[in-house]
Amino acid sequence: MPQSRPTEDRQPYRDPALPVEERVADLVSRMTLEEKLNQLVGMWIYVSGAEERVAPHQEDFADDTPPWDEMIKSGLGQLTRVFGSAPIEPDCGAAALTRLQREITTSSRFGIPAVAHEECLAGFTAWGATAYPVPLSWGASFDPGLVGEMAASIGADMRSAGVHQGLAPVLDVVRDLRWGRVEETLGEDPYLIGAVGSAYVAGLESSGIVATLKHFAGYSASRAGRNLAPVSMGPREFADVVLPPFEMALRLGGARSVMHSYTDVDGMPSAADEVLLTDLLRDELGFTGTVVADYFGVSFLHKLHGVAGGPGEAGAAALRAGVDVELPNARCYVDPLARLVRSGEVDETLVDRALGRVLGQKVELGLLDPDWSPEAPGPREFDSAANRDLARRLAEESVVLVANDGTLPVREPGRVAVVGPLADDPFALLGCYSFPAHIGVSYPDWPHGIDLPTFRDEIARVAEHVDHVKGCDLPSGGADFDAARAAAAGADLCVAVVGDRAGLFGRGTSGEGCDAADLRLPGDQQELVEALIETGTPVVLVVSSGRPYALGALADRVAAVVQVFFPGEAGAAALTGVLTGEVNPSGRLPVSIPVTPGGNPGTYLTAPLGAASEVSSLDPTALFPFGHGLSYTDFAYSDLQVSAEEVGTDGAVEVACTVTNTGDRDGDEVVQLYLRDPVAQVTRPVRQLAGFARVSVPAGESRRVSFRLHADRTAYAGARGKRIVDPGLIEVHVGGDSANPRLSGEFRLVGEVREVGADRVLDTPVTISE
Repeated sequence: MPQSRPTEDRQPYRDPALPVEERVADLVSRMTLEEKLNQLVGMWIYVSGAEERVAPHQEDFADDTPPWDEMIKSGLGQLTRVFGSAPIEPDCGAAALTRLQREITTSSRFGIPAVAHEECLAGFTAWGATAYPVPLSWGASFDPGLVGEMAASIGADMRSAGVHQGLAPVLDVVRDLRWGRVEETLGEDPYLIGAVGSAYVAGLESSGIVATLKHFAGYSASRAGRNLAPVSMGPREFADVVLPPFEMALRLGGARSVMHSYTDVDGMPSAADEVLLTDLLRDELGFTGTVVADYFGVSFLHKLHGVAGGPGEAGAAALRAGVDVELPNARCYVDPLARLVRSGEVDETLVDRALGRVLGQKVELGLLDPDWSPEAPGPREFDSAANRDLARRLAEESVVLVANDGTLPVREPGRVAVVGPLADDPFALLGCYSFPAHIGVSYPDWPHGIDLPTFRDEIARVAEHVDHVKGCDLPSGGADFDAARAAAAGADLCVAVVGDRAGLFGRGTSGEGCDAADLRLPGDQQELVEALIETGTPVVLVVSSGRPYALGALADRVAAVVQVFFPGEAGAAALTGVLTGEVNPSGRLPVSIPVTPGGNPGTYLTAPLGAASEVSSLDPTALFPFGHGLSYTDFAYSDLQVSAEEVGTDGAVEVACTVTNTGDRDGDEVVQLYLRDPVAQVTRPVRQLAGFARVSVPAGESRRVSFRLHADRTAYAGARGKRIVDPGLIEVHVGGDSANPRLSGEFRLVGEVREVGADRVLDTPVTISE
């Protein structure tokens, strides 16, 4: 029977006029140990019935959760993925969430609602919700403003359905392109990731959704690109490459939650790392929000890492390190941890520390106010016209025209052969966290819930005639090169669509747990493209993928190369717009495209010894570098000005140039500012992005682009490990990609070596004028 609480609504913790700290302290003082611990866990009520894994080792822990009715008698901290675990109509999902919240609040003594969290990596991961481009496409857009606009819309959809927390964005910096989760990242450069990721965070938070930064930290640098593999990384790489995007998203974006990484770095699992989660994250960076576990990550301390002898020890280690909430289920933080607290092996003040953070966030969300209601505001249309417009705009900006011999644009396509295993596959548009690919594949009798026109569909809309042949299956088998050749030979143009099909844990060629042995196009796709080239018909190679693939054997033999990174439900229309010239391409590569399949690991962000040299027979130079992308117009750079020859190590300098559209149509250029520190205390990158601006320039006109560069933006971890600004020469390079500067200059930092901390300047503001 529901417990009556006639006096609870008059207690101080229910008073919105009191400071958050007073309300939390009052509530904590009234709670039993069981009630406290239940606030530190989630519950995933749909996990046992899932047909396919959506989290590592999910099946190992599916039956470990206490019964629902028993669990909620002491309250509950979080509800795990009510919308994102099975297909459910939006109204039904909101009703289910309302029912669950009502049961939680009426069954427990204090009636504290749960925080409902969902995935939102490529849109709200719910049936019928807009499938936006994946984060690697956000990076390709180089457009923080549009990404922030998308995030605000995603957040509004989630909030309307009663959701409070979103598990995004992923701020891992790509270190090895073979890693399956490259599609979830924003690229290989920390500043690009930090700038675009911060905009996403700010947009999500503006809608009242708690943004959760993933995965803290070092996850993407796993050995051999294998998911969950150990990480070998020095403190400088961690400080200068891995950490900055998280710092930016916390300080500039305002993220209120952080999710620990699964991995171990130099032998220390992140979930048990007090230096990482408390000393660094809280004491140094000043984070005051909640740290949540990646799914089953606390249990992994026992089951996978071997640093705990059982669930209780795992819970104690994670709690001591600074993990506030165990997700997705209660396994280590309830009964096993309660026994250790009662025995005196774990101090209850550690429980209270985490509880204070959790309850503080619930107060901020209004969940402890007297007028809180379990009724959701009422779900908005999850795939509204406004959402679809956002998805289309972002998809258009993220299409990268990599190479073009003049064949594109084809303004009036005649007979077109559309060939490839992905040409007529709606899943060619979707990353592994889009609902149809993430959950929908387990429910084949359910419709996708959204319109997913394929590349073939959209090309057929504008061409006089389309012949479609798969040519081969993905990942392998079913090759019919003869039919593909015949279709191409009889066409005016051949569009070959190759790349990836996203999945989870080996069920795709890209996605979580779908790591690659090398960067050769999966299966028989390269052989298929070579067969098409042999026909003599111009071939436009379209790569729709979650990572870049080695194109050295193909790029100079095709008419054009177009790269899209799982561009979402509007992706096929965006690509077709670029092919026909309706859209002037403006996307830029957030990851380099390699020449050969085996040149890994490696990104553009390398010290001099990582570049090509006469002492090694292997040349790691990218085929197409980070930041590269073509347009249907031309841009000229001129009049570089650096405002001072000398700048104090605590000062700032203006770096400005003029960009002129010398072509005959309007276009967007992505102006990129790179720095090089040629003499430093430790080896520094050959070139590193320090600022960028997407600039719209009408045909025949010019724009003045000015970067305000603070000396802090040159800081790095010096010889003694402290982050410093070091006096000396700084080279300035401005242009359209990382390898080919159009303008170069320099200035000199003068003064004493200056140590900088977490309050340093993290961004490079840009001013654009006519």
